[in-house]
Amino acid sequence: MSAPWAEDELATVALGDKRLDARAVTLLSALGKRPNLSIPAACRGRAEIKAAYSFFENDKVTFDKVVASHLTCTRRRMAAHPVVLLVQDTTETDLTRPHQQVAGAGPLDTAARRGGFLHPLHAFTPDGTPLGTAWCQFWTRDDDSLDRPKEDRRRRRKAAPIEDKESLRWLEGLRAARDLAQELPRVRCVCVADSEADVYEVFAEPRGARPVDWLIRACQDRALVGAGGGRVRDAVLATQALYQVELTVRGRQAKTAAEDRARRQSRVTRQATVEVRAGAVTLRPPPRPDRRLPPVAVNVVLVREVDPPPGETPVEWLLVTTLPIDTPEAVRTVVAYYCVRWGIEVLFRVLKSGCRIERRRFERLEHLLPCLGVYLIVAWRTLFVCHLGRECPDLDCELLFEPAEWKAVWVAVHNRQPPAQAPSLSEMVPLIASLGGYIARRGSEPGAQAMWIGMQRMYDLAWGWERFGPGAKIPSS
Repeated sequence: MSAPWAEDELATVALGDKRLDARAVTLLSALGKRPNLSIPAACRGRAEIKAAYSFFENDKVTFDKVVASHLTCTRRRMAAHPVVLLVQDTTETDLTRPHQQVAGAGPLDTAARRGGFLHPLHAFTPDGTPLGTAWCQFWTRDDDSLDRPKEDRRRRRKAAPIEDKESLRWLEGLRAARDLAQELPRVRCVCVADSEADVYEVFAEPRGARPVDWLIRACQDRALVGAGGGRVRDAVLATQALYQVELTVRGRQAKTAAEDRARRQSRVTRQATVEVRAGAVTLRPPPRPDRRLPPVAVNVVLVREVDPPPGETPVEWLLVTTLPIDTPEAVRTVVAYYCVRWGIEVLFRVLKSGCRIERRRFERLEHLLPCLGVYLIVAWRTLFVCHLGRECPDLDCELLFEPAEWKAVWVAVHNRQPPAQAPSLSEMVPLIASLGGYIARRGSEPGAQAMWIGMQRMYDLAWGWERFGPGAKIPSS
């Protein structure tokens, strides 16, 4: 029996064959229950395993068709909110194998590492609730892209139009957000991106009849229009600080020992006091070989650490946006919106570490991509359950969990009979996370890793409850 949420999420799936449509729902339900297991381990029996691989290898089953119904559901969820943050980012999918490589995979940063790149536009509410993927694309690089010397590649990239660059994805993501803003006139859509999206063509893109807003962290200190010239950062630093706030700086580990970029260096988690400034500027367009770009008026918010510890790189965000900054409250909103961007990093972590998409053993990329589509939906579902338990603690847990699921968890954790009335999400989410290793402490909340492990164990307990628990009907031989 398929999970009700899987049936809802793929209600409009159209793979060209009703049997394939039904199989898609069955697979989403099965893989969602056991996301970190292999496909054979997640399926039950030889027939189910064979059917799963036949599904992914069917020519009618593609990545776009698998996720299409989920995109529709995401738009429906978006329509219920006055403001939606559409966060776009890119993550590499490393499919490198020790012997035979996946056919169709391209080079990543070196020819030895093979795979591709996933670039989704994921919808969040301002409080961080994930609503689902609203648009996405997957691409691979050509092998000859790394054959030329580095300087030659840089020169060719500078001379090429944006349509021939990988950075086009940021523009396409913004256009997708603009289309959603036109489709959902009652929703204020804000496209949010990290510093890779600091591309002038993105700033200059028309915003549409029903304007889409955008919020991008700058990586370049761009030149300004005017006789005095100057740069963005200096112009904002010259304004008065609006307020100070203390925030938690997340720790990180540099990916390589040779990493020399300041923003990629290792650091420990710490508290930092930052001051916030804001100002309006007009950007001077950079030269392009194929077109003239217009000046663009933007608002800028600078978040800057006041007194960093010795040896630590100070925290600094230079946020470029179309959102208003006319009051301190409006500036706080801009900063709060950008903080939601971290949610897409968690989504990628769930997709890779929880769903283990990079470990799926397919010989051809076109067979792996539909599997990636299924697990992208599973990753959203995991985040959604985790966050809803945090933000809507008083909701009845049966809005998300079947009676067999919450009752089995209750008995397993408390070792007593479940209550007659379903408990709230605030009670159930920590119980499920405890099955994944979460230990409740004052001020702590279950994380995504504890939730995906706990939910897998919950599904196994629910299976046993349905077959051997109270009310189970065992067929006579």
